[in-house]
Amino acid sequence: MPTHAPVQEPTPDPLRRERDHLSSSRSALRAMRHDVEALDISDVTGNWVNAKVLAAQIDDRIKALADLADTPLFFGRLDYQHAPGGELAEGAAGESFYIGRRHVHDAQGDPMVIDWRAPVSQPFYRASRTEPMDVALRRRFGYTGGELTAYEDEHLSDPTETATSSRLLQTEIERPRVGPMRDIVATIQPEQDEIVRAGITGTVCVQGAPGTGKTAVGLHRVAYLLYAHRDRLARTGTLVIGPNASFLRYIEQVLPALGELQVKQATVDDLVAHVPVRGADSAEAAGIKGDARMAEVLRRAVRSGITMPTEPVVVVRGSRRWRVPAYELREIVEELAAREIRYGAAHEALPQRIAHAVLVQMERAGEAPDDRVQDAVARNSAVKAAVRACWPQVDPAKVVLRLLSDPEFLASCADGVLDAEEQKRVLWAKPARGLASARWSAADAVLVDEANDLVRRTSSLGHVVLDEAQDLSPMQYRAVGRRCSTGSATILGDLAQGTTPWATGSWAQALEHLGKAGARVEELTRGFRVPREVIAYASRLLPSIAPDLAPATSVRESAGALSVRAADPAGLDDAVVAACVDALGFEGSVGLIAADARVPALGEALAAAGLPWLSPGEETSAQARLTLVPASLAKGLEYDYVVLDDPAAIVAGEPDPRTGLRRLYVCLTRAVSGLAVLHSSELPDALGSFGGGPTR
Repeated sequence: MPTHAPVQEPTPDPLRRERDHLSSSRSALRAMRHDVEALDISDVTGNWVNAKVLAAQIDDRIKALADLADTPLFFGRLDYQHAPGGELAEGAAGESFYIGRRHVHDAQGDPMVIDWRAPVSQPFYRASRTEPMDVALRRRFGYTGGELTAYEDEHLSDPTETATSSRLLQTEIERPRVGPMRDIVATIQPEQDEIVRAGITGTVCVQGAPGTGKTAVGLHRVAYLLYAHRDRLARTGTLVIGPNASFLRYIEQVLPALGELQVKQATVDDLVAHVPVRGADSAEAAGIKGDARMAEVLRRAVRSGITMPTEPVVVVRGSRRWRVPAYELREIVEELAAREIRYGAAHEALPQRIAHAVLVQMERAGEAPDDRVQDAVARNSAVKAAVRACWPQVDPAKVVLRLLSDPEFLASCADGVLDAEEQKRVLWAKPARGLASARWSAADAVLVDEANDLVRRTSSLGHVVLDEAQDLSPMQYRAVGRRCSTGSATILGDLAQGTTPWATGSWAQALEHLGKAGARVEELTRGFRVPREVIAYASRLLPSIAPDLAPATSVRESAGALSVRAADPAGLDDAVVAACVDALGFEGSVGLIAADARVPALGEALAAAGLPWLSPGEETSAQARLTLVPASLAKGLEYDYVVLDDPAAIVAGEPDPRTGLRRLYVCLTRAVSGLAVLHSSELPDALGSFGGGPTR
């Protein structure tokens, strides 16, 4: 944790000066917004299309310049010993910079607030007493209800100053969570900042224990890359991929709060939504369909219609007949097949290659054909018939439909790849008659996406952030990797929180499936969110679920943050409701997390007790602070206080014990300030006994 001088009771003049600068900065921001609103573009653009594009860009700029009343415009100040990038005469003072969420300048263009992403802001996060980075003073500001009320100073170049922990920093980290996820620009730690500012050309994988801020790091990395490489990413696009819609709703306000409005968000299911998902697979079938071996099965299926020509092609032009012999056609087809280019691209190239063979003959005969002649030959009926016969068009969804419905076709494509039992498991029990009646599963949709890419290349984005990546199957990794094949990625996850039967065993495997083998892997183990007592309790599960991972540590001391209490089975619901009432007595959000099967009963119990509750993804407010969370949707969410219902039921709700314990690990680590565990069944052996007291 960064250190600083003891908290000062600010004297009126310094505090007034800082408040005056805040007021002036807000006025300057309003003037910047007014200047944009006043722009007249009526005579600037040449046509209505350009006018609409420019108007949309201006509208985005206006939104980005919004002054959010409850969001501090700046949160820190840096006083340099020397002007950055230059030297001063002896005795002269360096420059001061206020660090905030966005750049603000005055009427003369001089900066009043520096964007946190600017190079000159970096020492706010990285400077220390051992490496002050030419910073004489780092000041942190404290706010109450949007009003600047306090500050703390660190004189990094003063060896006589005593180092202590930052109370303002700790207060900001522990601030109650009400509403969606917020940015962490005021509290980014050095190890987080290093990841945030990593270059755009490389992919970064972040293994992060609960509470280490990996999701926030990934989102802030997007914001940084958009700042540093805006033109490039404006052309190629950025995408944040989350595990479910509830999670995306929870994080959706972070980037707009930082002025970034153009980043798209999606789940993996959204990416592969080529077919409607109406069916479900068994865990065994889904595991096989998600196996990377299915890529080879699909490649064979897509290319199964390729046949070698046995007859020549005769093209008639005027009074001349041009004959391409069968052996030459075979050579053309064999060469295209050997090059492994996209099936659709080869289908389009084949008539041109045949036409080129005809033009060679024309040139030998003394004619001088041009490109127009070649295009005309390529459209000749004889050429088109030959292409249909040896390289027919393919519908990706129909190929997968046939693969999952036709045992003989699957056997021919999966020979030597899947054994007979595996083939039997992936086949549909009731073959569909056609695309309209097919009951596609989520895993089937990923197969269609793979087949689609084999036919025509998937467009690549400039940067992709993939959160909760440990839960993806190899085929899902491939689907994501296609979206950043020519760009970079930020991969976020925790191997200990893998809650699917096919969860990855190592980041090396995941990165290979993503097409990013050799990417840099960073590990975050220092927690800032989960109290030390809670993370230590959850870490008892690590030897059973992820023995190679080091237990997380936490900088947060929160005595009495954990209680584990047994209840009679008949009175468990009442005990859970009472624990929720106790938690609501504190400030902040409350999450009641339970096995999915227990949610309906607990919902009725809460309603009977007169406690209104929200579903995951619904925004909490001062009037509605309790959320009832199925264990399957808890990942990535956080609440100030968590009431955890019956850990054994959470474990039993998963297809195998290891996945169940991993699900429990996720649920145990959602609390920011306090966790109350209530159980009527025996606790899982991996947790052992606990002698904690009541929740504080």
